Amino acid sequence: MNSKPSNNKSVHKLLKPKKKKSKKTHKIGMPPGALVYTGGNKLEKVEINLITYDEVDFYQESIQLDQLDEHLKLKKNILWIDIIGLHDVELLEQIGVVFGIHKLTLEDILSVDQRPKMEAIDDYLFASMKMIQCTSPETPIDEEQISFILKDGILLTFQEKTGDVFDFVRSRLTDPKRTVRQRKADYLLYSLLDAVIDNYFLVMENVGEKIEILESQAMTAPDTSTLNSLYLQRREMMDLRRSVYPLREVIGSFDKYADDKISAETRPFIRDLYENTIQVIETMEVFRDMSSGVLDLYMNSLSNRMNNIMKMLTIISTIFIPLSFVAGVYGMNFDNMPELHFKYGYFIVMGGMTVAVIGMLLFFRKKNWL
Repeated sequence: MNSKPSNNKSVHKLLKPKKKKSKKTHKIGMPPGALVYTGGNKLEKVEINLITYDEVDFYQESIQLDQLDEHLKLKKNILWIDIIGLHDVELLEQIGVVFGIHKLTLEDILSVDQRPKMEAIDDYLFASMKMIQCTSPETPIDEEQISFILKDGILLTFQEKTGDVFDFVRSRLTDPKRTVRQRKADYLLYSLLDAVIDNYFLVMENVGEKIEILESQAMTAPDTSTLNSLYLQRREMMDLRRSVYPLREVIGSFDKYADDKISAETRPFIRDLYENTIQVIETMEVFRDMSSGVLDLYMNSLSNRMNNIMKMLTIISTIFIPLSFVAGVYGMNFDNMPELHFKYGYFIVMGGMTVAVIGMLLFFRKKNWL
């Protein structure tokens, strides 16, 4: 990844911190299971997208809540119900009643600032994680929580807002020859988890390019705006670490706690997903160290720049010391100074001063001080 900082202002502008509006403090003092949406992104209307399929048939539709019962009664195939928008707490509570979701699970779905987790609760499997997107090195990382519930051939996904990384999965579902059409809902869950984690690699690639741009700026133009960008990049890496690091525990928990909910044919794919998660974490740690290293590089570049300035000022001062001495001697108002009345005295003094300057410059050049 070789990139040059063609436009410093764009990087500085896009690395501004994102202000997150959270209602987490509103939950203080509330009993367990109290449903409060802690996110800040609100849609005008919650979207419920339904996809049902088997080896032969495929059907996709945007439905209303009152249409769910009809689809559940006619259910013969695998159902994927994607709920987009979490601000309508009452609607989410009704969905919880329809599918028998525990209040504490609904609370975890609505608490979007919580740590990623996986739980096997009674007759369903619950998992939540951070879905991050970053389309280019110049764009900031966009993060949202996504939750999954797997129950009896039905997969529920809960997203904060529109726009996800599941387009490739949806495209594969339309092709009856694809493996996902031949498998059960647990394989669909794996496919969605795999899409989220695969997108982490794209994000890491863009983060790496962004760090290279900042590294180049730190070496060539270490100014205040570069320092601000470096501090913002470090904070972004800290936020990314909080989102990525728990994934190892989440994916690893599938083998420990979900034996009866994940089929034997899907478990090898989950284990492969675990290895990808470890790779993402290792890459993130490398970039985190690089961010700290770039900040040290900035400090060293700034110090080296200051040393060069001080060296130049010292050379200039050293050159003018003998010139000031000679000028000071002949600037004294004494009568008995024979050189004052010498016909060529001025030219001799000026010539001597010129020779002294040239001699010192040659000496500094020989010592590689210039």
